Amino acid sequence: MRTLRIAAGVEAASLALMLLNLFTVHVEAASSLLGPLHGTAYLVVIATAWPAANATGAGPGARWLAVIPGIGGLLALRRLDAHAAANRTSTPQPTGE
Repeated sequence: MRTLRIAAGVEAASLALMLLNLFTVHVEAASSLLGPLHGTAYLVVIATAWPAANATGAGPGARWLAVIPGIGGLLALRRLDAHAAANRTSTPQPTGE
C-alpha cells in the first residue's frame, strides 16, 4: 500500500505539473521529464492496485478505478482505505474476559 500511495501522489502531481506547463510557459525540458515520470507512475499505480485490491478483498471497483489516468490511483486508495476501515469496525474485538 505504501508504494501505491507514493505512486498515486506522483501520478497526480506530475499530471498537474504537465498541465500547468502546457497552459503557461510550455518548457520542452519540463515536458520531456514529466511525461515519462507520469507514465511510469501510472503503470506503477495499476501494477500495485490490482494485487492490493485482491489482498484486501476490496473487489473489482478499486482495480478499475486505478486505470483512470491522473486521479485513478487516489480514487483506488480511497476505496481500499474505506474497505479496510469497514473491516476493522466490523471485526469483533476480544473482551479480555
